[in-house]
Amino acid sequence: MMKYASLPLTFAVLLSGCTVGPNYSGPPVAPGAATPAGFVRAGDVPVAPQPPVARWWDALGDATLSALEARALAANPDLAAAQARIRQARAGLREQKADLLPNGSANALYAHARIPGLDLGQLDTNGGDNDQSQSGGHSGSSLDLYNVGFDATWEVDLFGGQRRAVEAARATVGGAEADLADAQVSLTAEVAQAYVNLRDRQRRIALNQRSTEMQAQMLALTRQRFDRGTASRLDVARLTQQLDTTRANDTPLRAERDAYLDEIATLVGEAPGALDPTLAAEQPMPLPPAQVAIGDPAALLQRRPDIRSAERMLAADTAKIGQADADRFPKVSLMGIIGIGGARPGDLTHLDDFTALFAPQISWSFLDFGRNAARVHQAEAVRDEAEAKYRSAVLAALRDAEDSLSRFRYRRVTVASLARAAASADEAVELAHQRYAGGTITLIDLLDAQRQQIAADENLSVGKAELTGDFVSIQKALGLGWSAPG
Repeated sequence: MMKYASLPLTFAVLLSGCTVGPNYSGPPVAPGAATPAGFVRAGDVPVAPQPPVARWWDALGDATLSALEARALAANPDLAAAQARIRQARAGLREQKADLLPNGSANALYAHARIPGLDLGQLDTNGGDNDQSQSGGHSGSSLDLYNVGFDATWEVDLFGGQRRAVEAARATVGGAEADLADAQVSLTAEVAQAYVNLRDRQRRIALNQRSTEMQAQMLALTRQRFDRGTASRLDVARLTQQLDTTRANDTPLRAERDAYLDEIATLVGEAPGALDPTLAAEQPMPLPPAQVAIGDPAALLQRRPDIRSAERMLAADTAKIGQADADRFPKVSLMGIIGIGGARPGDLTHLDDFTALFAPQISWSFLDFGRNAARVHQAEAVRDEAEAKYRSAVLAALRDAEDSLSRFRYRRVTVASLARAAASADEAVELAHQRYAGGTITLIDLLDAQRQQIAADENLSVGKAELTGDFVSIQKALGLGWSAPG
């Protein structure tokens, strides 16, 4: 009899190697994957021969920025949330793997029953507790039952539905890990951009204060000349309006400076204002290196974590097609029960007197009027959507890289022009000093030349900040700012 009972199990094991649904063979050929080495918009950007590095901010040569990046990667709450999602995905994978195995449980039972109108006198011969009483012509019997048992159930993965679920869960883990890397890329870029903006605002506040002082001195001298009749009221009004405008520019600059201080603090996991003592002092603007390592488009597609996340989502949705397809076929479940017991506690020691049950079950929802087929078609449509999103992510990544390289390329030209303008302003101030010392120009003329020098320096500071910001954008577009664990 046992040899016949084992036939369903043998049949299930033989069929368990069958897995329905499409096998994932990798993402589709991405647009730009066959692009020749080098980016179209790189132009005359000086490119370093070595490949890009994950800690790109070290190339800016600012120790304070590098320290802030390290603190952000260690304490940012958004990264902690992404790490928690990875743990959730890994736990889900372990759960799916466990569903491939039998599910067993142990139980112990004691029951006492009194059943009126039922004669259990035959239990006396077995030592049972039989208490019969006559009351109004009715008889009753009581029964004690002791049982300890173990049961196990196993749904055989005949057509690979559960294996597809494991495959999808594994891809989900990879997607969660890519999402963490993408969060690190965005975080490091945000920290660097906020830091650059902070240094720019601090520099411009200092320059604006100098300009305010010079314009106030020019206004005072012009009023003296007006009192002596050598200057017009128009000159006084023009300088007054210029001074008021310069003073008004100070307010938004200070507000923006405080906002960037608060942004940096929250990015590194601190309360707003916590980093004010550390970052309050003005420091030079960090500038990009002479050469920029950008690699090629093919390396970009392999490195950008958002593309990796989209690819893992495509793999998971492909596996879910097989998971849905397996529901169209029969299911085989195996159940086994074994237990010992009896009417007395001592019966629990009779190990050779046990109850055993083996019950294979086959179920097949063949008459579902197309429900399972609709679920398969739905899963296929979800997979097609994921494939389209992958292609979109690739195109967006290539566009980000090309756009950032183009901006950086032309910003270098702009900053070079601003640097020449600042050098010319410096030269004009030097010549004005010489002419003032020679008595050929007035102090107002000298102060006006210095005011223009400050304006040129301010424009150059803005240009440098934008150039460094474009460098940061390149690193973000290249998918840098993260590294593989361990």
